[in-house]
Amino acid sequence: MSSPAGAALLTDRYELTMLEAALRSGLAERRAVFEVFTRRLPPGRRFGVVAGQGRLSGLLPQVRYDDEALRSLDFLGDAVRAWLRDRPLGLEVTSYPEGELFVPGSPVVTVAGCFGEGLLLETLVLSVLNHDSAVASAAARMVLAAQGRPLLEMGSRRTHEQAAVAAARAAYVAGFAMTSNLEAGRRHGIPTAGTSAHAFTLAHRTELEAFRSQVAALGAGTTLLVDTYDTEQGIRNAVEVAGTRLGAVRLDSGDPHVEVPRARALLDELGATATRIVVTGDLDEHAIAGLAPTAVDTFGVGTSVVTGSGSPTAGFVYKLVAVAQDDDPDSPCVPVAKRSAGKSTVGGRKWAYRTPDGREVLRDEPGGDGRALQEPLPEREDLERARAHCAQALAALPADARRLDAGAPAWTAEKEAS
Repeated sequence: MSSPAGAALLTDRYELTMLEAALRSGLAERRAVFEVFTRRLPPGRRFGVVAGQGRLSGLLPQVRYDDEALRSLDFLGDAVRAWLRDRPLGLEVTSYPEGELFVPGSPVVTVAGCFGEGLLLETLVLSVLNHDSAVASAAARMVLAAQGRPLLEMGSRRTHEQAAVAAARAAYVAGFAMTSNLEAGRRHGIPTAGTSAHAFTLAHRTELEAFRSQVAALGAGTTLLVDTYDTEQGIRNAVEVAGTRLGAVRLDSGDPHVEVPRARALLDELGATATRIVVTGDLDEHAIAGLAPTAVDTFGVGTSVVTGSGSPTAGFVYKLVAVAQDDDPDSPCVPVAKRSAGKSTVGGRKWAYRTPDGREVLRDEPGGDGRALQEPLPEREDLERARAHCAQALAALPADARRLDAGAPAWTAEKEAS
């Protein structure tokens, strides 16, 4: 296996062949503006959460075509290889704050600079934002459904090993309290947590023996998995071993609408009134909302959150919206737009603002009333800032936008008359 070449090759071949053609035609050095937006939300969704900017800021400096990267680009001519060699990107990249909400048409990322360099970023930008925003958007719906109760992200085994780290990060941005993924904890400082496996119980001669072993090692505050055999007896065994100071029990099977009330009543009867109930097992935002009236203390979510709860991409596209007509560095960028049926775009660079009444307006020039939604891409990750921003944005959502049933986007990104 060859060694990685930074982030330079995290792109599609046609970006480089288009660059070669642009160099031959003289277009590559012209000023241009690209925007990232989605034409539509997943069916029934009312908003999305943009995430991944912190990861993107760490990847962009790695887009450098050194000898290692260029060795694999033997399909390119000498001129484009020379143009690429060790070229630092001179692009201006702005974005919505990580954790901000978006709707169709929101220009969540803007890339301005020379056309050739802008081509190089399309695939990288979209791969990061589409994955992370899909996870964050699904996670935010789960956070709203949980009504203040903590959520544990535990989907590492349901996705690619590196996607699992990114997913844990995106879920944390959206409000999940912790992750089971240790690399996400190391790399991003996300609190980690875990429970126990059925295999641990099955490896012992009896459930009591398994519980005694776990409590001896981890203390009475641990979480015991009580449904390997019979849930009621499992709870009784757990309290017998750990006492009334048992930290939590985990329910991973059966109908939680039935099992949770039974578990709460039995724990209270046994004197373990402070013992928490953790529920796992194919949960999504709808299942979580259905369990909101019950005594669940923590929800553990795996497959649904790391796969965007049925929508594994945010649907972002990266489109040229303006380009200079000649090589003069002072030449203005002229709006360009697609007219394709179903895939038309709005030409010209757009500046986005959140008005005091909650609308999202797009302007041809910066300025005017409201909070500017675009800012320079951060030089380094600030995960806690992103998490706080998302929490504030979700708290400000109107009641209709918080609903999980299918509906139209909560607002529109409106082009303001100039």
